[in-house]
Amino acid sequence: MDGTADAAPVLGVARSVTGRRWVWRPADARTGLGIAQRLGLPEMVGRLLAARGIGIEAATGFLEPTLRAMMPDPSALMDMEAAADRLAAAVRSGEHVAVFGDYDVDGACAGALISRLLRDLGCEVTPYVPDRLKEGYGPNAPAIAGLCDRGATLIVCVDCGIAAAEALAAAEGRADVVVLDHHKAEGPAPRILAAVNPNRLDCTSGLHNVCAAAVAFLAGAATVRTLRRAGWFARRTEPDMLALLDLVALATVCDVMPLVGFNRALVAQGLKVMARRGRPGIAALLDVTGARDAPTAHTLGFLLGPRINASGRIAEPDLGLRLLLCEDPVEARAIAEKLDAVNRRRQEVESEVLGAAHAMAEAQADAGRAVLLLVGEGWHPGVVGIVAGRMKERFNRPACVAGLADGLAKGSGRSVPGVDLGAAVIAARQAGLLETGGGHAMAAGFSFRAGRAEEVHAFFEERLRHAALLPTAADLLVEGAINVVAAQTDLAQEVARLAPFGPGNEEPILAIQRARVVKADRVGKEGATIRAIVEGEDGGRLKTICFRAKDGPLAQALLAQDRVPMHLCGHLRAEQWNGQVTPSLQVVDAAPA
Repeated sequence: MDGTADAAPVLGVARSVTGRRWVWRPADARTGLGIAQRLGLPEMVGRLLAARGIGIEAATGFLEPTLRAMMPDPSALMDMEAAADRLAAAVRSGEHVAVFGDYDVDGACAGALISRLLRDLGCEVTPYVPDRLKEGYGPNAPAIAGLCDRGATLIVCVDCGIAAAEALAAAEGRADVVVLDHHKAEGPAPRILAAVNPNRLDCTSGLHNVCAAAVAFLAGAATVRTLRRAGWFARRTEPDMLALLDLVALATVCDVMPLVGFNRALVAQGLKVMARRGRPGIAALLDVTGARDAPTAHTLGFLLGPRINASGRIAEPDLGLRLLLCEDPVEARAIAEKLDAVNRRRQEVESEVLGAAHAMAEAQADAGRAVLLLVGEGWHPGVVGIVAGRMKERFNRPACVAGLADGLAKGSGRSVPGVDLGAAVIAARQAGLLETGGGHAMAAGFSFRAGRAEEVHAFFEERLRHAALLPTAADLLVEGAINVVAAQTDLAQEVARLAPFGPGNEEPILAIQRARVVKADRVGKEGATIRAIVEGEDGGRLKTICFRAKDGPLAQALLAQDRVPMHLCGHLRAEQWNGQVTPSLQVVDAAPA
């Protein structure tokens, strides 16, 4: 499996039913074999590790990631010592601290982490989340002044603040300000007590790919260390920092951070904490979603995250934060059910925008545009980011989606690997084309005046013109080809050893050769999910499921049930149900055999 994208396609599939070519993911076969032999692993696991660039010496640490091995020194981050000293001083004096957060999952998790830690250490804490529609993203002067009026002597901004110098000036002379952020900085840090951000231009920590909750966790660790050195815990119980890792794991996955190195350890350990269900809010949300098994990165990204995000998109902006801070199981259940209802409403709003956006995106992709810019009158600003993500996935292009209201287009963008959308958005704002704009490589937010869409689009096209060379459907990287009879539980469990999966450590895609559908039906809301049983020519049967299929080509291929053999590609998983573990394939593509 040492081929490249230029080699013959996997199983001869040059164009699947979704228009993709199947290619082998490059891997050094000798390294894979060496890993398998050194660690006594199946050859498949060794090959999968090699495909991820994992060498023989690093394999054990990858399979068993620990914070002890991966945790960086918090002081490597610029301004961290000043931040920790000030937070520790607030603890020693029992100060009133305001925590100003963002309304997305990362902001809610970072806000809950710092709020919980400081409360446990004796501070009075006032969390604050701005209203997306009324206040917009990040600190604003009236809110900052209001927190000072309420008695806050320290304001901690989480997942925001690095570009809010003007708004933060409202605290000058009234409260100190500490920023714990991770968004791209475009110039000098604001003139405040401490601005901790690995993406500051002058920060040499190398931690560019951590989320704000991870920055908050490091700040918490540094604060506890400062207090410990001062003897603060001589007669007091030291807080359990590891108990906060469920929040960091949730934020890391939902903010689409690469699951390698430090992030991998945070998520792996955080999932163990979450499985203990010690946080009433998360336990309640797991129950409401029907998640029965031990949580995985998929649970965080597709079940918990969308519901917490929904409140900030179209409802009460702080509802997700309140859930994460809630200590009463009964109240937590009520909030979780409310979030679930809000998420269903969000899905309805999203569906209304999705159809029109898809038609626009298809026309732009057919015209060879490098970047998709889709603007619609009245599109809800709370769902444009989700729609942008859908369009990015469908057309393999950076996608920016904006809703137009009162002469202003407010939008969000999502990008593909290797295309830095955040930098382009910042550059467009600096050029005077955008009213607001910022973000990171994979995601950004922006606004511009009505009538400037073509100028903005042309700027993005020029800045990101290399994206025009991308195929409109990304190649599917396959890591193994097996027949149905080989797709057994033990193989699925071996593959699962590489979890948690996400960017930088994508879940392996296996090709199932010459499978025939013997039964298929629609399930789920509006029948958008296809469930099928397939059998192989050499025997064996395998359960499969295909999400968000609707009436697309994958649905048509599975529902045909004409028993014509076809190749399937997907994720092989071990499913637990009623005490039994069975293999299942989540189908992502198909092609005629």
